[in-house]
Amino acid sequence: MKNMIVDIGNFPIRLYKDKPSLLKYLFDEIESDQWPFLVSINPEKIITQKHTGQLVHELKPHDICYADGIGVVKAVERKSGIKIARIPGCELWESLMQEAGKRGLGVFLVGAKPDVLEETRVKLGREYHTKIVDAQHGYFDDEQDLIQRIKQSGAQIVTVALGSPKQESFIFKCREAGIKAIFMGVGGTYDVYTGHVTRAPALFCNLGLEWLYRLLSQPTRWRRQLRLIHFTWLMLTRQL
Repeated sequence: MKNMIVDIGNFPIRLYKDKPSLLKYLFDEIESDQWPFLVSINPEKIITQKHTGQLVHELKPHDICYADGIGVVKAVERKSGIKIARIPGCELWESLMQEAGKRGLGVFLVGAKPDVLEETRVKLGREYHTKIVDAQHGYFDDEQDLIQRIKQSGAQIVTVALGSPKQESFIFKCREAGIKAIFMGVGGTYDVYTGHVTRAPALFCNLGLEWLYRLLSQPTRWRRQLRLIHFTWLMLTRQL
């Protein structure tokens, strides 16, 4: 399965049997002086991509698109005949922070509310001894100044919690500025990590029904969930 890629909605999804396999590949890439962008792929992102086309065009060959949503996992298995693991982005981020602590890699945190960001920084240091070289909450005005701060910090890992597609756009600007680091867009992960947002119970996660839990918890999300129906239709009619 190593280095296998399956195209789903124009995203090159890399196939991993589990999270440790992805992390091993990631750090092998770093040793080869490649600094990937970790991109979580779910049905909503694929449908958005079909309308805009922006994200795929900015990706580089060494970037790592991984199956976050259960719908993407099913689409990959249907197309390739290979069983793969779903890798939730929040879990991958936490494992990456733990590994960064072990390896002494500098981390720059971007995004979330000031109090959430500070709690994230403190908790990472306490739990994983993660070396946070700098941090910036999501309410900043001068984007170019922040990019220069990241560049000057020497961070080897930069995680950005600004929501999609804003976080991806910011990451591409950082790379255009010549910053060599692992980048990862993490959405609301800091809120989940610090307990400000409750993740779906294990039963929903194990059944791939986190989307249903979110819909039941926040009925106002129903319009966003229409994209899941669109994705399912495309998958069943083999248009992905």
